[in-house]
Amino acid sequence: MHINVLDASNYFRGLLLLIGKDRKITEGECTLLKRVGKALGFEREFCNIAVHDILENPYIVDTLPVFSSRKIAKKFILDGFVIAAVDGAIHLMEEEWLKSTADNYDLEDEWFIREKAAALQRTGPLARLEAEDLTVNYS
Repeated sequence: MHINVLDASNYFRGLLLLIGKDRKITEGECTLLKRVGKALGFEREFCNIAVHDILENPYIVDTLPVFSSRKIAKKFILDGFVIAAVDGAIHLMEEEWLKSTADNYDLEDEWFIREKAAALQRTGPLARLEAEDLTVNYS
């Protein structure tokens, strides 16, 4: 699936904010977020700095991501579940962040609950990420 640069930026920023919701960033979260950054075409050093600084960076605005389509929002939420579940649990603040995004795109509660449960079954730093199926258009 092709996405634009703004969607790619919002996708990465949204997941970056997600990993900071519980105020604890695990190695698994770092690994998965760096994979997302690489898939979206961001430089490795940028991703490393962003992940390292997320809890202390006062310039990151904590607002929900905005996407050009529901399809991208779904992919974002699926990746969010995988990243949030990498430590074995999806924390309340992480779930609320993803649920707010789902609500903004009128995604069904049943879909959200089903995908959350599925993510808890397929978690780990080698889990499949939706972002790896995205191609960023720079034109």
